[in-house]
Amino acid sequence: MNYFISNSNNPYYNLACEEYLLKNYDEDFFFLYINQDSLVVGKHQNTLAEINLDRVNEENIPVVRRLSGGGTVYHDFGNLNYCLIKKGEKGKLVDFKGYSSPIIQVLQKLGVNAKFEGKSDLTIDGKKFSGNASHVYKNKVLQHGTMLFSSDLKRLNHLLKVNPLKFKDRGVRSIRSRVTNISDYLSSPISISDFAAKVIHEFGLTYPNSNKFTFSDEDINAIENLKTDKFESWEWNFGYSPNYRFEKICNYHSGKILEIEMQIEKGVITEIDISGNCIKNEDFNLFLEKIKGSNHTNSLIYKKLNDIDLDLYFNKISSKELYQLFF
Repeated sequence: MNYFISNSNNPYYNLACEEYLLKNYDEDFFFLYINQDSLVVGKHQNTLAEINLDRVNEENIPVVRRLSGGGTVYHDFGNLNYCLIKKGEKGKLVDFKGYSSPIIQVLQKLGVNAKFEGKSDLTIDGKKFSGNASHVYKNKVLQHGTMLFSSDLKRLNHLLKVNPLKFKDRGVRSIRSRVTNISDYLSSPISISDFAAKVIHEFGLTYPNSNKFTFSDEDINAIENLKTDKFESWEWNFGYSPNYRFEKICNYHSGKILEIEMQIEKGVITEIDISGNCIKNEDFNLFLEKIKGSNHTNSLIYKKLNDIDLDLYFNKISSKELYQLFF
């Protein structure tokens, strides 16, 4: 078993590390990383249906899709993440309880009554501090999870709050659980780096003859390319979302009302219809045609609305007001 602690806090880079090691090495790995404030969505989720887009944009929060399924999670500097990559026998690769047991053992040694509960959760007093997910590749499994150590739980809720009535799709929805921080249960305070060292030590006891791993320059270049080409791309983080139907009604202070219905496939608006009491019916289809075929992404829609002479199609509505209808 090779082990290391990532020296990067970039969520795109660390998730690229996971995929690179899984697909390019035949060895087993265990590593830890801490990401800057970010949202990590499950592979089969509709990203826009999981996040509070306005707040994410306002605070410039990175959003990245991971390889594994499950729900959306919030990362910050108080959240320690682990990744285990292990070869095994097909059909017997997934073992949430077994692979996360060293984390339970560390906490019990620290006097914290941590438990494995449900399908893949680690809890303290019935509250989740670690959610886990896995991805099988050939004869290997990648299992990874969060460890809420001293995370900002209030901010977590603000960034993940979204109106579920806007979206109709078959994407996997996140199930919100009561969560807690490990640090609240420690009899003597320790830093997150000290906790990380204890976790690494415990995995070394579980997997004897472990070796500290260092990336080569070639590895780092390949990871950087994967980060740029895939994990930072709109196509992966948003366009990969399952097809969905978006519906919303906006009631403006001026008394204007607009309703929108859109079909989005692979992130692209394939159908759009807008109705309301401030539309100029003549040539309105021209406006819809200008929007149709666009990516359903905030920056592109905002630019398009600013580039269009809205007075040709609407009675006294600003691009800022109209933008609110699309998200």
